[in-house]
Amino acid sequence: MVDKEYAEFLHCKSRKFTDFDEVRQEIEAETDRVTGTNKGISPVPINLRVYSPHVLNLTLIDLPGITKVPVGDQPQDIEFQIRDMILQFISRESSLILAVTPANMDLANSDALKMAKEVDPQGLRTIGVITKLDLMDEGTDARDVLENKLLPLRRGYIGVVNRSRKDMSPVSPDFFLSHPAYRHMAERMGTPHLQRVLNQQLTNHIRESLPQLRSKLQSQLLSLEKDVEEFKNFRPDDPARKTKALLQMVQQFGVDFEKRIEGSGDQVDTLELSGGARINRIFHERFPFELVKMEFDEKDLRREISYAIKNIHGVRTGLFTPDLAFEAIVKKQVVKLKEPCLKCVDLVIQELINTVRQCTSKLSSYPRLREETERIVTTHIREREGRTKDQVSSSCPKPQNPTIPPFPDPSVIRRGWLTINNISIMKGGSKEYWFVLTNLSQFPGAIWDFQPPPTPKFNFSPRNVYKDLRQIELACDSQEDVDSWKASFLRAGVYPEKDQTESEEGAQENTFSMDPQLERQVETIRNLVDSYVGIINKSIRDLMPKTIMHLMINNTKDFIHSELLAFLYSSSDQSSLMEESAEQAQRREEMLRMYHALREALAIIGDISTSTVSTPVPPPVDDTWLQPGPGHR
Repeated sequence: MVDKEYAEFLHCKSRKFTDFDEVRQEIEAETDRVTGTNKGISPVPINLRVYSPHVLNLTLIDLPGITKVPVGDQPQDIEFQIRDMILQFISRESSLILAVTPANMDLANSDALKMAKEVDPQGLRTIGVITKLDLMDEGTDARDVLENKLLPLRRGYIGVVNRSRKDMSPVSPDFFLSHPAYRHMAERMGTPHLQRVLNQQLTNHIRESLPQLRSKLQSQLLSLEKDVEEFKNFRPDDPARKTKALLQMVQQFGVDFEKRIEGSGDQVDTLELSGGARINRIFHERFPFELVKMEFDEKDLRREISYAIKNIHGVRTGLFTPDLAFEAIVKKQVVKLKEPCLKCVDLVIQELINTVRQCTSKLSSYPRLREETERIVTTHIREREGRTKDQVSSSCPKPQNPTIPPFPDPSVIRRGWLTINNISIMKGGSKEYWFVLTNLSQFPGAIWDFQPPPTPKFNFSPRNVYKDLRQIELACDSQEDVDSWKASFLRAGVYPEKDQTESEEGAQENTFSMDPQLERQVETIRNLVDSYVGIINKSIRDLMPKTIMHLMINNTKDFIHSELLAFLYSSSDQSSLMEESAEQAQRREEMLRMYHALREALAIIGDISTSTVSTPVPPPVDDTWLQPGPGHR
């Protein structure tokens, strides 16, 4: 119970005002500080709390009236700014709306009533207040309005009188009793009655809200119980608590890391790949792609093979394909495979470090522990990087003395459509034929011709077109097909006729010869290299993920489970490791404060008597006269 009257402002809580003239002056001064001295406006409220044994518990929000024409420093859209400010407060379902209108103006034009109608169409929260009854012209009164007959509201109207403009002294409390138009309703008029009505509405609101409020508080208390349990008997400097917390944190970090790598159903990220899924994509998508990118240029490869064969033969004319040419070319190709393998290691390391950082996010309550954990595990990963790369490099096939792989059966090199343009030789003129290009020993360079292509309906016997004609002119639909068929013909031992440009280039130094025997050797080496590199690629695609998995990923998991705790103890003392962050300490204090406040609130609600008297809502009235005015938007 408050024994004396005083007031406090939110912007200067340390000061108590006992002189209410000073309260008025402080309101004016704060208004000038916020809005300036030239009639500016601001939506920031001035919070004033008055303590007195002679008042009821109410919260009043004094909102500005609508200003139509801006003056001073007021913005051009001041009317709309004030409307938005007012609607921000009166739209709340828990607010009562006092629609204040002077008695000496037309009530049907009241901006307050029109705005109240917008947010409270049923009139459950709106109370009409008629002011300045003592300033009405002689012979006039507001009796019909106050009796709720002229322009009715569901909760009716209450008349009040203001202080005298002359000396600011209160108007006589006998005003309504002494006025012939109001004496029969004097007990329902005046500021004291308005206070009682508002207090009764507050009582109604509390009574209606109690069950829902109690349920909400109980729900919040239950949600805090689990989190508060560890804080109830919290002692920041207890070494036993720090030891237990350290063990739990390190253990949880290890579990989280393993789940992110191995996959887990209880913490599935549905927005993006993470952890083990990203590493799996590196192994089976990114790494094979990097290997494919290392494919050699066909023209350059053939030139290199040609040079190798010539250099190995020297001044002699070789009748057989030299193995050393194959070895020389393979060595160059195998060396290129190290780059994508080492890049795969780098990509996996980056994902491991990202996973460590994601898992240490749960250690944010202990910044020093989080920092040391990240540093120790990341350092271990970097140490394993060198060993892994050494192992990866040694796991790549040695370029010394590669074994020539068994070449697959080359009897059928290619099948497809070709057009024969030798009109004078082939009857029927230019026409598409189905060809099977082979390299049979008994028919070197055979080109088997089928017309049309073999199907279950036809049974044509093939004929060796090349053997019969020795020279034919073939055409394809695109240059890409032409180049592809040329390579196939070379494999079969069939060589295109050299044009003038090719002859000139062939005469130049360091240009490989189109000698048929050399070209056969080049084609043989080229296919052997292609076959050998294909076998190596397949082996590496299978070996590299296993090597990295064993040396990097599994090793890191074992390190976290078995050695991380020992490294943490040796890196720093336990007290500094388990020092809480300021945010965590503040969170704990706020949580405990909220927990005790909820318990106290539930205790208070339990003590409230359920016999509180409430008043029924008045019946609806015809308020069709109250329509939104021009200011409505």
